[in-house]
Amino acid sequence: MRTKSLSFRLLIAEGLVLAAFFTLVAFILEQGFLESAEQALKDRLQVQIYALLSAAKLNDTGDLTMPAVLPEPRFENPGSGLYGFIQQAKQNMVWRSQSAIGLEELINPQALIAGTSKFETIKHNRYALHSSVILKSNSGIAREYIFTVTEDAGFVSSQVAHLQETLRLWLLIIGLVLVFIQFSLLRWSLKPLRSIVNDLDAIEHGKKILLDGHYASELEGLAGNLNAFITHERAHLDRYRNTLADLAHSLKTPLAILRGCVESLSDDKEIVHEQISRMNQIVEYQLQRAAAKADHVAIKTVDVSVVINKVKASLSKVYIDKNINFELHIPEQCLIYYEEGDMYEIVGNLLDNACKWCKNSIKVSIELNARKSRRDFSLLLQIEDDGPGIPVGKFNDILKRGIRADENIHGHGIGVTVVFELIQLVGGKLEGGKSQTLNGMRWSIYLP
Repeated sequence: MRTKSLSFRLLIAEGLVLAAFFTLVAFILEQGFLESAEQALKDRLQVQIYALLSAAKLNDTGDLTMPAVLPEPRFENPGSGLYGFIQQAKQNMVWRSQSAIGLEELINPQALIAGTSKFETIKHNRYALHSSVILKSNSGIAREYIFTVTEDAGFVSSQVAHLQETLRLWLLIIGLVLVFIQFSLLRWSLKPLRSIVNDLDAIEHGKKILLDGHYASELEGLAGNLNAFITHERAHLDRYRNTLADLAHSLKTPLAILRGCVESLSDDKEIVHEQISRMNQIVEYQLQRAAAKADHVAIKTVDVSVVINKVKASLSKVYIDKNINFELHIPEQCLIYYEEGDMYEIVGNLLDNACKWCKNSIKVSIELNARKSRRDFSLLLQIEDDGPGIPVGKFNDILKRGIRADENIHGHGIGVTVVFELIQLVGGKLEGGKSQTLNGMRWSIYLP
């Protein structure tokens, strides 16, 4: 597993979380068990205190007496681990069990209030319970004594150690099992991502065209965006290829004319300059088309009315000799979401063709919120002229790449193909037909 993979990072992160969790659980359980064991030991020592209290007596002179044999035999065996002491309050030790010989220096109970007790850990890893009581003799003499019972902590330590060993072993086993389960779940959960990666690799090697697998619902949007990106790139590449083909085809005629002029050694300098200028315009135009983006969504608005007016003003100067009458039925402002450069391409090409083939009249109109073929469009732009129009049955031909209408058919040229492609890229619709008012060509552009 690669260290940069999501599976590795998630597994390491969850492993660290599990380790921290189990460490905390082990600590809490061990502390809880230790407190429980100490409480059980304290209760047992309290029972021994009660046993010593029941055996202790005060004689008539007020001296403490203890029986030779105690109920608990461990008090009689040296080194048994259970030790008893009795000390008169604020005075010396007055009694100790046989098992506590040599251990009196370990017992130094602090002053206690009569009737209270104290549980603590003392030297040499022992627990001690001190209890302060007041004893009275039959003659009425009262004395305050501190009863102390101690026991080695070995029993508690052994229980805690056994718990630690068992607990840590099982927590380790459970942790490993959980890590394995988590690894399996990660592999299963990330399988859709690996499927997309494999499909992308297949697309890269030409085995697939698009991401066509069945992916998780959370990844469907990603797959759709990737497919749109792949389609966009392929369309962009096709545009470059087609533009280069158009460029090469467009240069054939000017080159042939130049070649004829050179071969004939004529002085037709004006023709040569004209064709060179034509070639330069063609190159600039086709490169501009190659730079246009395919399958994009416009995020800026363009004022269609401004574009129409600017193109109309420019063409009026170009075709000043025809004295064209422009009839504009457009609003003062018409904003839509569209690329400004593409809008200039569409309006410029269609108006240029209309100016080229009209007699003297051109009509431009805009209709908002148009409906066509059960679809709602935000804009309908119509450009009409009074020229000869396109012959019947030739409309579809001029939209096909490689068929140059301006070379074989009276009417419109390669610009129509450019317009058709730009409108198709945004899901629009281009229609051509006969103008009902001017009896020439009518172009209808529906934009979403």
